[in-house]
Amino acid sequence: MSDPAILPTGSNRPLRRPDELVGAGLVPPDRLAVLERVAARYAVAITPAMADLIDPADPNDPIARQFVPDAAELDHRPEELADPIGDHRHSPVKGIVHRYPDRVLLKPSHACPVYCRFCFRREMVGPGGEALTPAEFAQAVGYIAAHPEIWEVVITGGDPLMLSPRRLGELVQALSAIPHVEVVRFHSRVPIVDPGRIDAALIAALATDKALWVAVHANHARELGDAQAAACRRLSRAGIPLLGQTVLLKGVNDDVAALTQLFRRLVALRIKPYYLHHGDLAPGTAQFRTTIDEGQALMRALRGAISGLCQPTYVLDIPGGHGKAPIAPGFLERTGAGQWLVTDFRGETHLYPPPVPVER
Repeated sequence: MSDPAILPTGSNRPLRRPDELVGAGLVPPDRLAVLERVAARYAVAITPAMADLIDPADPNDPIARQFVPDAAELDHRPEELADPIGDHRHSPVKGIVHRYPDRVLLKPSHACPVYCRFCFRREMVGPGGEALTPAEFAQAVGYIAAHPEIWEVVITGGDPLMLSPRRLGELVQALSAIPHVEVVRFHSRVPIVDPGRIDAALIAALATDKALWVAVHANHARELGDAQAAACRRLSRAGIPLLGQTVLLKGVNDDVAALTQLFRRLVALRIKPYYLHHGDLAPGTAQFRTTIDEGQALMRALRGAISGLCQPTYVLDIPGGHGKAPIAPGFLERTGAGQWLVTDFRGETHLYPPPVPVER
């Protein structure tokens, strides 16, 4: 894998420079100078599929907030970290993160079709970001093969579905040849932000007798239009189970209505909401972070509002590389009398086991 072998986008070329955003009418000309400073620090790319969804007249457009650079990104807080989830400290060889005993991350490339303004790997990803060389790829696969405790390989990056079908096929087959690897999971924005890339060749490259899953990243129901639905259906009809990953983002989806619409839409497309991520402490992302109290209040409200199929696990990736922790609100409390106090979705409390009536 001497280069990422990224498929050319042709007429589907992303907008990559602030002057292109101005030319497309996505930002006013008077913001160009400051956005040039942002783009000098963090990668910029907006695919036509996402640019077409942006309403430039809406200063709070939830799609624009995710992808259009903003001067607030230059505001770095003391608590923010270049590597907020501690990838580096758990990387035994290049391209591998081995944080949990039974699974590893494999990062073949650092390129993405879009660059989210809240990305927790924003200091690492970007055009021309390092891809694994053939020797480095062989070393990464060799590490997995040498560790029989590894049951699952999560392929991330960057966005692994940016790789050409040939490279994807090589990757899938290399992992499929390792007996103790039983699950292969891809994490990708591609089905949402560049749905035309999910074609027959790409799907064929994912063919394996292993259990292969695709986790699709979507944060707002407006991202899930007809083209995106068709791309997800192509994957599910090929027998690939789909999971949904969402980041809780202030000004994008931090209300019950937005999350309800998103999670219902995902489930209707056969995508099981998997994680709702609390915002990471990435540099220049404070404008997106809610408080944990706010996140827990949203999860409490969703408990009674939508089906259990629509409920993700609300998680915090503990800074420093200590892994994810569920941080959902509590519904259970000991009473100290051998019973539990359980809160239902209406907020009413009940004793469990129920009190035994006293016969007279």
